[in-house]
Amino acid sequence: MTRSSFFIDGFNFYHALRRLDGDHLKWVDLRALMKRLTSMSEDISHIYYFSAYANWLPGPKRRHEQYVAALSSVDVDVIMGNFKKKDRFCNHCKRISVGHEEKETDVNIALCMLNEAYKDTYDRAYVVSRDSDLKPAIAMVRSQFPEKELFVVAPPHFGHSTDLLSVASGKRKITKKQIEQCLFPEIVLDSGGNVAATRPAEYQPPG
Repeated sequence: MTRSSFFIDGFNFYHALRRLDGDHLKWVDLRALMKRLTSMSEDISHIYYFSAYANWLPGPKRRHEQYVAALSSVDVDVIMGNFKKKDRFCNHCKRISVGHEEKETDVNIALCMLNEAYKDTYDRAYVVSRDSDLKPAIAMVRSQFPEKELFVVAPPHFGHSTDLLSVASGKRKITKKQIEQCLFPEIVLDSGGNVAATRPAEYQPPG
């Protein structure tokens, strides 16, 4: 069996979901979804989800925490980065405001992917991202471990990064239909039958 691992850029994926019709699609079971990208000859070794909490936004943070709890209940390894404040200049009003910029996700993905390659925990890696900053890491894995395959996966409604494709073994595409078929239930239970997470009201499916 081919051992496959997934490295999911949470923000890249989230912004792709925002372009789809319905917030309920954000309640997606990533283990079930990633399984649809594999063949019968593959065994999922690890699924890594990289993101960060928007601590200054109570509502989104609460929903994100529930989602992370749901992912953890299906053995998705969650690796969190952080946001940093950044001054932004408005050309229209000529004023500086304080914004937030997500940090560490691309570095965390690169380090994790390389570390797992050196530990030989996968034969094939799937990188769910369009971030061209990951190109050097993918190129290094393929150079140091030519026997390993690395596929880039485009989120729905987005094409593949040409930079990533130039160093990858191949590509995959996630569709809206696949996401619709892989949603968590309203109440997510852990392996012991205890409540792990509850779907936020904002993610209630239509109808």
